[in-house]
Amino acid sequence: MLRGWVKDKRAALHGSTHSLNSTAELQELESALKAVTHIMNDDLEAAEAKLSEGNSSFHKLGKGVVAFLRAALGFEPEIIREASEILADAESTASSDFRKAQKDPQAFHSSIYTPGSEYSLCLSQSQLMSAVVGILNENLMEGIKGFYKLRKAYINLDAILAAERKYVQSKESASSFGTRRNSFDSLGTNGSTQSVKQIPGGFGGSTSKIIETNHAPAFPGTQDSSAKEATTWNTVNDNDPEDDDSDDFADAEETLEQPTHPTNYSGHIDVAGASERLADTSIAWPKTPSYREPSTPFSPVSPTKSTYLLLEQDPDSDIFSNPLDAFIHSGANLCFGLLLILLSMIPPAFSKLLYIIGFKGDRPRGIRMLWQATKFHNINGAMAGLILLGYYNGLVGFCDILPDSNVSVNDLTAENIEGYPTHRLEGLLHEMRRRYPQSRLWLVEEARMVASKKRLDTAIDLLSGIDKSPLKQIEALSMFEKALNAMYSHRYDLCSQSFRNCCDLNNWSHALYYYIAGSAHVELYRRAKASNNASSAAEQASRATELLYKVRENAGKKKFMARQLPFDIFVVRKLNKWEARAKEWNTSFIDAIGISPFEEMVYFWNGHKRMDDTQLQASLAALAWSKDPDLNLHSHREGLDEHAILAVLRAAIFRAQGDHEGARGLLKKEVISHDKALFKNNFKDDWTCPTAHYEIGANLWMERDGSERDRERVQEAEEWVQKAGSWEKYELDARIGLKITTGLETLKGWKKENGI
Repeated sequence: MLRGWVKDKRAALHGSTHSLNSTAELQELESALKAVTHIMNDDLEAAEAKLSEGNSSFHKLGKGVVAFLRAALGFEPEIIREASEILADAESTASSDFRKAQKDPQAFHSSIYTPGSEYSLCLSQSQLMSAVVGILNENLMEGIKGFYKLRKAYINLDAILAAERKYVQSKESASSFGTRRNSFDSLGTNGSTQSVKQIPGGFGGSTSKIIETNHAPAFPGTQDSSAKEATTWNTVNDNDPEDDDSDDFADAEETLEQPTHPTNYSGHIDVAGASERLADTSIAWPKTPSYREPSTPFSPVSPTKSTYLLLEQDPDSDIFSNPLDAFIHSGANLCFGLLLILLSMIPPAFSKLLYIIGFKGDRPRGIRMLWQATKFHNINGAMAGLILLGYYNGLVGFCDILPDSNVSVNDLTAENIEGYPTHRLEGLLHEMRRRYPQSRLWLVEEARMVASKKRLDTAIDLLSGIDKSPLKQIEALSMFEKALNAMYSHRYDLCSQSFRNCCDLNNWSHALYYYIAGSAHVELYRRAKASNNASSAAEQASRATELLYKVRENAGKKKFMARQLPFDIFVVRKLNKWEARAKEWNTSFIDAIGISPFEEMVYFWNGHKRMDDTQLQASLAALAWSKDPDLNLHSHREGLDEHAILAVLRAAIFRAQGDHEGARGLLKKEVISHDKALFKNNFKDDWTCPTAHYEIGANLWMERDGSERDRERVQEAEEWVQKAGSWEKYELDARIGLKITTGLETLKGWKKENGI
């Protein structure tokens, strides 16, 4: 009783003492949705002004979205702290309204969802954003709390989706559902976004109709067990942000489910060290609430045909005639879909931490849910579209071992949903630009899509022609994409200038920006030297040295979960290596640089995947400098370490050119045949050995030709990639680990489909 009284006092402090009313809820939702339209048109100030007119959970969630975007796009410490406070307020208000909605007969009662689900969704969305903000925070404890918030959101969202499953199952059992089910199946998932219609309560131009709904829940007394559990979770723990520092971290015991990562790889996050620091606090590792059966590990219910019936519904379906139902459905699909994708792609370096907390991903289901959310003309649909475009043009573009790209416009079955659906993505981009014509984000995504088709110059032109955005963060993102494309296309001056511009636009990793900019001038120096242009060579050497020496003074300023950024560690080690070589060889710093650091960066960003044949040849020519004794006067001094870097970079280009046998042979001869101990210590690059193993697996995967030998190739590919995944700690292992995780998922999926 005392705890409940304290909670009521907390709610009062946050201004959430109003009684709930279904009509008022709908009006508040519509008001908030109209306000956040400005977010997707790059006008955060207008969005904030409109959102400040209301004090509902929906308005506070909208304010949280604004603060989150500023924090996530800019990485400014002060903005991150401010976002954390705003999201904490949104969490508290949503939690209070959720508890009221469960008891207040005047509150909205859905025919699909349990009472208060709209506020549970607001709470989950606030928790997700708060979790990301916490992870961006340089404090380790805040980062760990962020992972715990992800877990809480995961449980709440699964309960919302459990209610959807229960609803569909109840309809299936009804005698009148037969004809309706046939009409559901006929709807399908249309790849053309022209079929997208504005939902009641959305924000597009027409006036929405307010519908008052006060009927009882659809299935009283038969609430789905998952939904019951989540309700109990919210009622008992209240999800108040104030509890994050106390009892929220100490629940009953649970059985944790094994993550979807290589079972023989424990990860490289120093969880032991983190645990020691946690031992000094009153915080215990989070565990599942005591109402769960101890023999049953927590995981979302596996999707069934019933699950997909709601995923086939368009916004104009009778099922979503109430705007609150449409908001809950689109929001739950957005958030849970994003979670499932991200958790399925977590690099092995983070697997131990995620295993302790108990996460599990499902990439095909997550993608399907995001596509469903894009049908809805609201902020949830817009964010889902942005995430899908970023996923396909970003994360998928970064990886190599991917499902076959055989997705047609209208075909999103489980077997091929993970390919690259070109026509569907083009339709999505067109629709989003139509909905939000003022936003520059869609132009950035269009440039990414063009670059993925190996049209780098066109992509640069698109990015150069974008009008200045009122959001500095979007301008920074556009500049960063331009810099990367200039790097892939070997436009060295443009690349250097663009990365230096990034230093003026954001505060993320200036050390990396200066490193790549300096590396571009190293290439210009080598070109000038090869053409006997002494004055130009001297000028470029001076510029390269100046920029590279800025790296050390800018490294270590940004941290991720109390650790230095991996690339910062990498580039500082490179500088130390070159300085040591210059001293040992009695030569200048610029001449002590070995294998092209510029081409090395191209590899780490998987730029070869976006290059045409001309650009691939340019990369090979840049690498050839290192082996030419007439150009590189110290080529005879290069050791095994540098030869391995050269082999990995050349093999990656061979793979991009389709010479898989040549790539595998080069890697086995120059890297695999040597003892891995020879690549350690004394400033050496220890990433080449595990990466070579991965590269051999990638080549085997790409060598498939539809013959019986494919089974053997895939089996061998999996063995090579698993070796890379089980490697000991090495530099940039999280970055390579993302490729490994995605590759293993793809290989296992292919084997399952082919009965292996």
